[in-house]
Amino acid sequence: MTIEGAGPDEIDELARRAQGGDREALESLLATIRPRALNVCRGVLPHLPDAEDACQEALINIANKVGSWNGQGRFTTWMHVVALNSARSTYRRMKNQATPRDPMEYAGVDRPDPRTTSVIAGTRLDLLEAMETIEKDHPQFVEPLLLRDVYGLSYEEIARQVGAPLGTIKAQIHHGRKLARPLLRGSE
Repeated sequence: MTIEGAGPDEIDELARRAQGGDREALESLLATIRPRALNVCRGVLPHLPDAEDACQEALINIANKVGSWNGQGRFTTWMHVVALNSARSTYRRMKNQATPRDPMEYAGVDRPDPRTTSVIAGTRLDLLEAMETIEKDHPQFVEPLLLRDVYGLSYEEIARQVGAPLGTIKAQIHHGRKLARPLLRGSE
């Protein structure tokens, strides 16, 4: 059972009931948010079957961790972060599986330049690569930067979700952008 056209208040209520152990509310919540979670995953993974795999992982994580939503921000904002992390995890797993064990295996084969290969939802393969690089030394910048620049969440929503002061979030996003710029330009 889904709540057609459910707004944030109805979704928050379903989440509260699910946190209280209401199994029907949890099932309804998952069915209601699935389209939103799939859209988040498609923003990272344009190939629908890959996005659906990531969405399924996100829904499992949401079901298992619904109790960790603190209720201060909207449930949909919290769900957005869980779905984004699931999509990034799926991307990493696929990237690792696609990496040849023997570099000579692809010697002489022209590969597409990820800096010029666009994908839907305004994201680019080079952005994901840049986030992977930044995350190694500066993991605190990645989540706020993706939530702002890819998914368009407001600074206030990000601050509530991450649990950091608004000024800190703005500084992290600014610094993250400075780190990402040279990585997005590639080697010129």
